Amino acid sequence: MPPAEPTRSLRQAVSLGLIQGPSELLPISSSAHTQLLPWLAGWDSSPAGEDPSRSFELALHGAAALALALEMAGPLRRRLGAPGGPGALTGALALAPPAIAGLALRGVIERRLSGPRAQAAGLICGAVAMALADRRAGGPGREAGQARPLDGLALGIAQALALAPGVSRNGATLTAARWRGFSRASSQQLSWAAGLPVMAGAGAADALLVLRGGRARDVRALLGGAGAAFLSTRLSARVLAARLERCALWPYAIYRCLLGGLVLLRARSAQ
Repeated sequence: MPPAEPTRSLRQAVSLGLIQGPSELLPISSSAHTQLLPWLAGWDSSPAGEDPSRSFELALHGAAALALALEMAGPLRRRLGAPGGPGALTGALALAPPAIAGLALRGVIERRLSGPRAQAAGLICGAVAMALADRRAGGPGREAGQARPLDGLALGIAQALALAPGVSRNGATLTAARWRGFSRASSQQLSWAAGLPVMAGAGAADALLVLRGGRARDVRALLGGAGAAFLSTRLSARVLAARLERCALWPYAIYRCLLGGLVLLRARSAQ
């Protein structure tokens, strides 16, 4: 029999759900926070990322994906759907790499890249790349409507790399967009335009896994965490989305490095 996943109290579930919203919007990796914070806080006796079912984490991500789709799909469609905006080929190239990698490598990623050290490496390496790309691009840059197929491919490859926990889908796509010379506001718009279809598809797949798995011990905690994730994500989208378009990325890079360093210290002391 495979081991059952750890139970969550309702308080723990709601706390993680509330964290899911801002960590989904900010380029700091929501998956790393979902997996690492309970481990750092001592809520889980097993190392981060070793729960074989992870129905609770899947429920949080699915609820956040639904909230973002409801909150941001309309505004993004209006911003990017004007004549001369990114074409269908650009969008397809942004979607294909993560879809293919997710289908082919999801099991390998969950088995080999979900431990604390791997996630800490993703946090730190992604932070360095993000800060360098933001500095390289400088101030004014290209507009989102100027995105072309090669830009879409860069966003798609970034999203495929972000399947590894700790890398951050938002952080990776922002890095790719800034490296391609887009302004900060346009990079945010392209990040979400590229990410929403991926998140919607992954959220639907996660929901099916939760429903078919039937291994969650505490349905009340699962529903409480998912509800908190949905509400916190919608609120975060309304409060943070416009501000993120003007912000430099180095504060998030520093935070990621600090969190990654803390995880590595804890992993070393646990040996």
